[in-house]
Amino acid sequence: MGAFLLPCLRLLAKDARNARDCLPLLRQEFGLNEDEMAEVLKSGTRTRVFDRADWAIFHLMKAGLVERTSRGVYIVSDAGQVWLASGLPLDWRTIRAIPAHQQAMAEAASRNTAIAGAENALPGAVGPELSEEPPEDLIERSFRAIEAALAEDLLQRLYGLSPVRFEKLILQLLAAMGYGAGSFGSQHMTPASGDGGIDGIIHEDALGLDAVYIQAKRYAPDSKVGRPAIQQFIGSLTGEGATKGVFVTTSAFSTEARAYLGKVQHRVVLIDGSQLARLMIRHGVGVRDRLTYVIRSVDEDYFSDPEG
Repeated sequence: MGAFLLPCLRLLAKDARNARDCLPLLRQEFGLNEDEMAEVLKSGTRTRVFDRADWAIFHLMKAGLVERTSRGVYIVSDAGQVWLASGLPLDWRTIRAIPAHQQAMAEAASRNTAIAGAENALPGAVGPELSEEPPEDLIERSFRAIEAALAEDLLQRLYGLSPVRFEKLILQLLAAMGYGAGSFGSQHMTPASGDGGIDGIIHEDALGLDAVYIQAKRYAPDSKVGRPAIQQFIGSLTGEGATKGVFVTTSAFSTEARAYLGKVQHRVVLIDGSQLARLMIRHGVGVRDRLTYVIRSVDEDYFSDPEG
């Protein structure tokens, strides 16, 4: 966010009146492509670039460099004009040293403590006034850390499953991903453990016209699946007259194994341990929700409506 402070101040000193107005020129300023401009925060409420600009303007206002004249409309204050004329840099460290910003943040912290109650305060918690990261980024970073720990925990649990239980789990995961509507709905999955190197069969379509063959192997983390295992799986597919397969492992695939797939006509997807754990999390297999947070933000369109 610190990198957005001075550009947003400059833009508000010209024609921009809010974060949304700043976006086109911020794109030029930082050389952002379409994907970067469209990237949405984990909460799904706003784009990352808009969030950065919005919080930059918020802190510029708290520092007294920007004033809000009406709903959703901001202009550079006299103090902001003086800052721009001085040519001084403006980053996160600098804006935190401005007395007006320090006072505003201290007042906000005092209000938050009064509302939440000191007994409910989280020890060591870092609020937006103490971190350069916008609150949604802090939450997203914490979410990624929690998810990474959960993925590792899932892998450890998978190592303890029996081969048959592991194969069933893979079929359940693929069903949760939307596969398995075969056999005219009589059953979603057709296990075939130990049958010619095929651990399971799952259908792509409701009529069972297109089958995907599954190979599921619990390998130790330091034991990669090599090319011979993939060759054997391709041979099993050929023997079944199949063209599609999924090979899943709790470990990883060697470079040679992945390269081999480029030489065959079969369509085979490789899912390693890391991908497997994250797919389980995403599709709710072997996990359950504990807490759900809804991140809310100000609806700038609502407050910028002149008729409202």
